[in-house]
Amino acid sequence: MMLVESVICGVIFLLTKGARCEVTELIAEAGSQVVLPCKCEASQCDPAAITWGKDDKGTVWRKQSSGLQYWGSKWFGKGDTRVRCPHSEFAKGDYSLQINGLKEEDGGLYTCKVELRGHVTNKKVMLRVLQVSISPSAPMWGELVSAQCTLTPRLDGAVVQWMLNSYPLGPNTAGVTNLNEGRLTAKAADKLAGTWTCSVHKSKNVWKASVELSVKGIIQPPKDDTKLYAALGSPFTMPCVFSPGFSPTRTLVEKLNRRIPQVFNNRSASSSSWDKSIIIQEVVPENEGKYTCTGITKGQRLTRTMHLVVAKIVMSKKKGSMMLSCQLSDSSEVTDYEWVHVSYDINGTESVGPILRGQTVSVKESGGEWMCRYIGKNGVLGNVTTQVHFMAGLSGEKSSSVSSNTGTVVGLSFLLVILLLILAQMYKNHQRRKKILQYPALETIVHTVSNEREEREKNRVKE
Repeated sequence: MMLVESVICGVIFLLTKGARCEVTELIAEAGSQVVLPCKCEASQCDPAAITWGKDDKGTVWRKQSSGLQYWGSKWFGKGDTRVRCPHSEFAKGDYSLQINGLKEEDGGLYTCKVELRGHVTNKKVMLRVLQVSISPSAPMWGELVSAQCTLTPRLDGAVVQWMLNSYPLGPNTAGVTNLNEGRLTAKAADKLAGTWTCSVHKSKNVWKASVELSVKGIIQPPKDDTKLYAALGSPFTMPCVFSPGFSPTRTLVEKLNRRIPQVFNNRSASSSSWDKSIIIQEVVPENEGKYTCTGITKGQRLTRTMHLVVAKIVMSKKKGSMMLSCQLSDSSEVTDYEWVHVSYDINGTESVGPILRGQTVSVKESGGEWMCRYIGKNGVLGNVTTQVHFMAGLSGEKSSSVSSNTGTVVGLSFLLVILLLILAQMYKNHQRRKKILQYPALETIVHTVSNEREEREKNRVKE
């Protein structure tokens, strides 16, 4: 705990014969360390006798002019004390009293009496202890919480104000049922968890003390209507976590935006009695929607709602490039998109390319892993990845080209075969003519027979 700002409200000088009195006012937070000042010029205080006392507890600490030191019985026990005067400062004329772990009963009027050559100087310090407390310190949802702010001893004219996580608390604050300066009553809820601060105002001076309040119930998801993000096709843990130490019964996670609520009985993500999260082995588009985490503990039914958003990457070809689009079933919290390209060489060495921005990007000859990170106002919400394979597309184009060339070659080969057959037939006819040149009449007959044969073959082909 830190020392609350201390302010000297006033110094009263009372000059009497051989005596002088000074009053200093300090306000400190309970649990902190405070130093009550008592200083004088070393030449004037040595060899002075110094005595620290408290109005209702007698002597706290005393040093005689000879150097001997004594502790009051009410302040020292078993070799340990919260109160001390640092010896290292004595040579500087500093006899300030240091109190550690300040308690409410430490508040009151302290006197540092300096005696030197018949002159007595009384330095008085009014120490007020500011303390804020909450009961119970860790209530469960719906329980009444009582907060109290005290200043010991009281300070007339002081005004008390309450703040929660740096925001003022008032009678109209949700959950607050009673507010009466130093006392406040509220019904425990998630919105009331955090740092409660009591501020004491007087004139232009402000003193503060704080305490933490934690509310038990369902801690994950942290609040109702929390959006959760999952990548399509990947496993996902649906959170349903109660405060540690709870052993809730009748716990379940169910989907609500259906005619009949869908209850999930997937294996639990944890074996603890308070973690009832479930695992979805593979996220599908139908998993998107609103869910509840419910359970009964200490006779009270606790419920938390959440919304599962499914993210995916859609790929399409356009003019020799690949278009990648990052799509979410609910993008209301998304403010920006980032694309990261990860590739590997033949040795398995990973390389990360430059970051691209935008919901949709164009990729040319950059195969490998692409990750889309979707970002909200408080940072990265989640990510989804995909694999881009350009070689497959190129192979398809080459296969089409090869198939087309193969058809052309086959056609040309068929025509060449027919041409060779015609040439062969012409060669055979020529050889026959050479053999029958010796018999002109026979040549005429052979020629006639040959023509008739060719005519029959042509007719056969036409048929």
